[in-house]
Amino acid sequence: MFRPVLPVRTRRARSQVAVVLCAALLAGGCARSSEAPEPPARPGPEAGGARVSPFEGLTGRPRPTPGTTFLLVGLDGRTGLSRAEKRRLFAGGEGCDCTDVMMLLHVSADRRRVGVISIPRDSYAEFPPHTEPPATRTPAPGTPSGAAPSGAGTGPVRHWGKINAAHQHGGPALTVAAVEHATGIRVDHYLETDFTGFVRTVDRLGGGQVCTDKPLKDDKSGLDLPPGTHHVDGTGALQYVRARRLDPPGDLGRVRRQQRFLVSLMENLFSGDRTASGGDGFSRSARALLRSVRTDEGLTLPKLAGLGRALRKLPSSAAEFATVPIRDFDHRVPGWGSTLVWDEPRAEALFAAVRADRPIVPETRPGEIRPVPVAVAPRKLRVSVAERPGAEPGSAARLAMKLRANGFTVVGVTAGSGGGPAQARPTEIAHDPRLRRAAPTLAAALPNARVREAEGLGRVFRVTVGPIAGRVVPVVHDRSGVEGAPVTGDELSCRETPPGG
Repeated sequence: MFRPVLPVRTRRARSQVAVVLCAALLAGGCARSSEAPEPPARPGPEAGGARVSPFEGLTGRPRPTPGTTFLLVGLDGRTGLSRAEKRRLFAGGEGCDCTDVMMLLHVSADRRRVGVISIPRDSYAEFPPHTEPPATRTPAPGTPSGAAPSGAGTGPVRHWGKINAAHQHGGPALTVAAVEHATGIRVDHYLETDFTGFVRTVDRLGGGQVCTDKPLKDDKSGLDLPPGTHHVDGTGALQYVRARRLDPPGDLGRVRRQQRFLVSLMENLFSGDRTASGGDGFSRSARALLRSVRTDEGLTLPKLAGLGRALRKLPSSAAEFATVPIRDFDHRVPGWGSTLVWDEPRAEALFAAVRADRPIVPETRPGEIRPVPVAVAPRKLRVSVAERPGAEPGSAARLAMKLRANGFTVVGVTAGSGGGPAQARPTEIAHDPRLRRAAPTLAAALPNARVREAEGLGRVFRVTVGPIAGRVVPVVHDRSGVEGAPVTGDELSCRETPPGG
């Protein structure tokens, strides 16, 4: 499944959402015009190429805004999969007909910029009025587990729940309505695919490239990826974008991996050595890829081809990626379990940028230093600082003062003895393996320090200052920002230092 890395110019489409993006916006550059005919899609609810009506009956919608916004959805749908296919795809159990992946993709009015906002699937959101199917009746906030929402079965109901369940409760129309209600962003077009459509299309496009600087293993998704850069087929790509049980666990890292796939896709499609076929080639590519997705009726082949022509030369720096900021990562709700609550002020700033057709990555002023987001609050780290032989006298005290100003709990400072030979080594951070999850917080504040694990150090991080003291940068406790802060595509690229998964 994992094969040696191929040259950059052979990169192909990258993720379930990347496949949808390829079909929706970049059709001219995705599929090879010489590809063999695709076998007929499996009939039934997961067959690709169908049209849906996601805007039918919607009322009170946000006003139209400059540019074009797409809602890209990947369904956890397993209907029609054989037992062997479920084993191969690690898709055991029952599908929920809910959205496993959800992204808003905004193309600027001048078609010079693409912004992608990932919506975590467990986001706690309000479902606009809808008729509740009996099989999906769920409790309103504060009602006992298993209780039906007020008015269930008697007419339109309105309740809160995990946003990924909107599709189960009301199909594409309720999914669009819930996203529009939560974000205030008007959706112009809707696309969805599923597990089999994703695998089939990635294989058709030649697989994809992934990179990581640490082992990635998730028994639930089947992912087993050593450090380095790798080429994966459709099944391997599905394992990569679905994995959640990594370190740290959860959806934000998973969402960021999906975004990394999109970056690789764009680099492949927009590279100078790949010129899209013109005329009928655009239409053939769009038609082939649309076999694996379902779209709204207004998303025509000419519209896809036109967007593909306009966007195919954009560099990865013209693409921006963010995840909706989270305030509470474990908001418990009867009947729904653990949910995610958005950080409303920061989320609204992100949505307002899209509505105004502005970049979603904040502009950095010359000389401005932004704090590095960290997942564990600095105050929770107990740090001792000592000088190595050869270090400048007083360097430990100065470093300790900077760490305190950064919020760290400094529990001891040891000056150098002045004896012994100088050891021209950089500052070192040593910690017990049990503190592994918190170590990135201190490493972010001391980016030039070497980090190592050592048994028996207890609950204190030991910082040893050498002649090469290095710099101290500000950090801020922002778990959302670690994997979800707005960035440009070149910051997520495999062409840079391999990301941490």
